[in-house]
This record gives sequence, C-alpha cells and structure tokens, in this order.
Amino acid sequence: MVDIGPGHVELSDRRTEHRWPVEVAAYRLAARPVTRAQYAAIAGDDTGAEAGDEPVDSVSWDDAVRFCNRLSEQEGLISVYRRDGENTEMAVSADGYRLPTEAEWEYACRAGTAGPRYGELDEIAWYRGNSGGSAQPVGRKQPNAWGLYDMLGNVWEWCWDFYDPAVYGEYRVLRGGGWFDEHWSCRASVRRRSHPTLRLDDIGFRIARSD
Repeated sequence: MVDIGPGHVELSDRRTEHRWPVEVAAYRLAARPVTRAQYAAIAGDDTGAEAGDEPVDSVSWDDAVRFCNRLSEQEGLISVYRRDGENTEMAVSADGYRLPTEAEWEYACRAGTAGPRYGELDEIAWYRGNSGGSAQPVGRKQPNAWGLYDMLGNVWEWCWDFYDPAVYGEYRVLRGGGWFDEHWSCRASVRRRSHPTLRLDDIGFRIARSD
C-alpha cells in the first residue's frame, strides 16, 4: 500500500460537460491492481482463470466489495461495507479495506500531473496497441511518480461511486482503461459505467484504506 497525502482534484464528465472540484483526505492505495493469485487466495475463487500475476478480471463491483470485507476480516480489521439486501453502505470509521472513491482514484493516477496521462502511453500502460489481446502481469510498466503501477490500461478499475444515479440508477464508476481499449480511453479523466453485478474480462479493481 502507498501512502497518499491529502489534496484536491477536479473531476469532469464529457457526456454532461460538467466539472466539479473534490477535496481528498489522506489515504492508502494499493500499488498494483488485485491479481488473480491474490483474489483466489482471499476469495477462494480464481474466476475460472489460472491464478497468476495478471490482474483479476471478470469480477463485479459486488465481488470486489465482498473481497474487501473478507480481506479485512482475515487481517483482523473492521469491515468497511455493510450489506442489506441489494443495498451497500460504507462505515466511514472502519479501518478495513475498501474500493477507492472516484476522486481518490484520479488524484492518485495523476500523481501531481495535469495532462491526460502521467507518462508516455506505451511505457506506462497495456492497451489495444501493445497488449497482445489480453491482460498482462501487473507491475511490468513504469509506475507514476507516487509508485503506483497500471493506473492506466490493463484492466478498468471499479470505484465506490455511483456514476449518475438520476440517469443510470445503480451503475458504478470504472476508471483507467483496459487492455482492449484504444489510446483515447486510457486517460486519467475518462469515466466508464457498469451495473454492479456485471462481470467483464477487462474489469478488475485495486484496494484502498482510509488513513
């Protein structure tokens, strides 16, 4: 886990052309996405793929939340998420693992930079132009200035936030672009949405903890 100091970030949505500033408190973020091996060890399920150093994929938002709680329990931490049927609430004071918020994700991805990416695309990300048609082992590309790998490319990453409840209901935010995407999707500001139960082979996640 990498310690991320407090700061602020401006989020934006191309669909609505809306921009909004967010203050970010200090937190910790995993240096790499959760791998297939890590997921299998904690969740007891390798999602049907051989467990290895590739980022776990084909996991839903619900799967990611359950993983966070299970990992918290195994390490003797207080679980962040409370499930009540189809509703999920977050215990703000809990010290366990969780998904990053959308603002935390973009703030960490940018690592103090202001451009669309924190480096040259081929040096930092696996995308359609260099992935060979599948996800690749994590940590093989250059990290950003804060030591975070694969923030762009390889797999899209689930965030805690709803995308736009008024229009898309329960759909949650995805960030970062994936191995199947063209270069324009692998940018710090790009937002994607999906239903929390959906599993796709270019979607994974990384974990965070409150400071």
